[in-house]
Amino acid sequence: QVQLVESGGGLVQAGGSLRLSCAGSGRTLSNYNMGWFRQAPGKEREFVAAVNWIGGNTYYADSVKGRFTISRDNAKNTVYLEMNSLKPEDTAVYYCAADPTIVKILKGSRSLELWGQGTLVTVSS
Repeated sequence: QVQLVESGGGLVQAGGSLRLSCAGSGRTLSNYNMGWFRQAPGKEREFVAAVNWIGGNTYYADSVKGRFTISRDNAKNTVYLEMNSLKPEDTAVYYCAADPTIVKILKGSRSLELWGQGTLVTVSS
């Protein structure tokens, strides 16, 4: 069974950068579409970014477009989220997820096949 493990979260000042990683273990992620979601305190989990299984198409929430970049390295079984120009409102627990159906990721379905445990990103002002 595939497990997703996020890393790279931490504390950063506003305007700074972080790179999150999501590594798959147990089986290849190359057949999965991948997404990043986040949940801020007291708020619903929201879609952040997605990449299709081959890496040719990427999708972003308006709130992060131009600042965040999602990418994948299927040889390393890892998906990345490069976050630049971070703002305090980006503070959240970030989760990666995987599903064979990209539309489910884009719609933020709660029934995605795989979820990671989350990594905390805190942006100070």
